[in-house]
Parts: sequence; C-alpha cells; structure tokens
Amino acid sequence: MEACNTVERELDKVLLKFTDINDQAGAVLRDLISEIETFKRELDQDQELTPKQIEILKQSVSKVRDTVHRLATDHRESHSTVSKVGKAIDRNFIADFASTSREDVFNGTEKTQLLNQVICQHFYRQGMLDIAEELAAETGIKTDDSKKEPFNELNKILDCLKQRNLEPALEWTKNHRDALLAQNSSLEFKLHRLQFIRLVQQGPSSQAEAVMYARKNLTQFVTRHEKEVQSLMGTLLYLPNGIQSSPYSHLLDPNLWLDIHDVFTKEACTLLGLSVDSPLSVCVNAGCTALPALLNIKQVMQQRQVTNIWNGKDELPIEIDLGKQSRYHSVFACPILRQQSTENNPPMKLVCGHVISRDALNKLTNSNKLKCPYCPVEQNPEDARLIYF
Repeated sequence: MEACNTVERELDKVLLKFTDINDQAGAVLRDLISEIETFKRELDQDQELTPKQIEILKQSVSKVRDTVHRLATDHRESHSTVSKVGKAIDRNFIADFASTSREDVFNGTEKTQLLNQVICQHFYRQGMLDIAEELAAETGIKTDDSKKEPFNELNKILDCLKQRNLEPALEWTKNHRDALLAQNSSLEFKLHRLQFIRLVQQGPSSQAEAVMYARKNLTQFVTRHEKEVQSLMGTLLYLPNGIQSSPYSHLLDPNLWLDIHDVFTKEACTLLGLSVDSPLSVCVNAGCTALPALLNIKQVMQQRQVTNIWNGKDELPIEIDLGKQSRYHSVFACPILRQQSTENNPPMKLVCGHVISRDALNKLTNSNKLKCPYCPVEQNPEDARLIYF
C-alpha cells in the first residue's frame, strides 16, 4: 500500500505541474492573441506602415518568439516530472513475480492437466460455458454432462434471482426439500417470505391473494420460524396505509434480495458438496494477498544469500495472514516447541488450564510429575486431556 501511495504522490506532482503550465500558457496566449488582433485592425485602417507601427510589429514578433520559447522550456521541464513517476513505479513495484514461485510445481503432464481441470471448472461455475468447452477441447479434458448440469442449473437460477424472479429457485428448493431440511436450511422459507412481501407491497387489492399464499406456503414453517411468520402476518394490518410506514418496514429492505442470492449460493453449494467460492479464485486471491510479503522476504533472503532454504522446502519461510475469510480450520501452535499441532501431536489441556502439545508434555514430564511451564502448578501428566479446536 505504501508503494501505491508513493507513486500516487509523484503522479499528483505531475498533474499539478501540467495544470500550472496549462493555466499559465492559456493566459499568456490569450493576451498575445488579443494584442495581435488589435494591431491587425490598426493595420487594416492604414495603407502604409508608420515607423511607430513597424516598431510595434517588431516588438510583437519578438514577444511571440519569447513566449513560444518559454512555453517550450516549461514543457521540457515537465518531462523530468513525468519520468519521476516511471522511476517511482520501477522503484516501488517489482515486475519479477516469478521469483516468488516454484518452477517445478506444475511440471509434468499430470500436474498440467490438473491445473487445466481447475480452470475449466472455474469457467463452468461462472457460467462461461463456451470458454470452458473450448478449453476442454484444446487441452483434451473429458467432462461428463453430469458435472456440467449442476453449474448450468445454478447459474440460471442465480440469474433469475438477480432479476427478482423467484420461481426457478422455489422449484429447486421444492425438489431438494428433504436434503435442505437435513442440513437445517432456511432457504425455502426466505424465498417464500420474499414472494409474500412482494404481494403485500401491491396493496389492499392483493390482500386475498397474499392470505391464500400464506396459508398454502407459510404454514409449514410456523414451527421453525414462528416469530418471522407472525411478523409477515402483521403486515396485513397495515395494507391500507402501506407497510413502508409501519413497524414492519424493515421487510422492504432491498438488501434482502442481495442476501437471498448469497444464501442460495451457499446452501446449494453445500448440498452439492461444492465450495461456495471457486477454488481457483480462492488461490488467486490468496496469492495476491500474500505476494507483497513474499516479495519482501525474497529480497531479504537474497541479500543474506540464503535463497536455497526457501527453494529446498515445501513450506513458506514466514507466516502470512490471509484474513478471516481465508481461515478454514483452527490451527494450534505449541507455545513451547513452536510447532503446529497434528494428529500425532495434538494439543493437550493441563489441569491448570494451559494448553501445550503432546510432544512438549512428554518432554516436560519427569518421574510422572509435570510442572506447568506457565504457572507453578504441579500435576500428573496423565490428567492432561486431549482437546479439539
């Protein structure tokens, strides 16, 4: 971010320089043109030039020459300011991103084919069927129609939701009702809620239709969504004056339509065993977030001539925080051994409440006695309990 701010400051200097030159040049040229036009009108009235007019003409020519020279000089001086922007970009941004990657990661036909499959699946998820089909044909990827169909159906439903057409989504939830109930989903209720609100918004003329719709579709959700159903029924009392000025005006929030798009995507992907986000987009976003830190550590390692340490291992030389959105599971690092817990070395909770790894527990145990490394409590190591995060 600091690199972007530095370049932006240089760019602001260029814009300020050009603005000053433009304002100054505009004022000078306007005055010069006005003076020349006045002199031209005087010449048109006289047949012969007087010595005074000749002197004025020479002064005007000299003034034009000096003005052009001054403007050209100012323009040349602006080039140095522009060049500083390019130098700032070269100084603050590194174009050699390949230095942070491993060349052997995608070597081999099998790995390349796996990468192509991930890219192809990403295009299917995004609804770019023609691009996915072309990529599959050129790379020799064989995809079953059964794998394409879920993405095709989901993209069509999501497009309809963007247009506030709920029918395809309601039909889909009806067909998958049992599976959605098994995962405690409220998707179908939220879709029916939006449909009911749409009827209520039409005013008293649609009251009977709204009541019939509620009896047919909302009664099945009373047990699980009692308060929400009561709120929906309460809107019927305010139909004459409009629910926008009622205690239930929050039901008209446009964000409900945005939320239903995200809820449907999440519930459908969970039902189909898919990740909510495309694996390719997750990797790209994670890489973009981690890239500045990787470039910095790469420079430090090159200066200290220890680059082989990075290239010789399958792990990063530093810990990089990708943000909460990229945390998919809990990780415990032992405060004693500075190692991440594994299935063979899980976290253990001591009697005093402190947590260390099993390897640290074994190393600190002496004759069936253990003294907590953080407090003076002595305890039996067998009393430690395995915990899960």
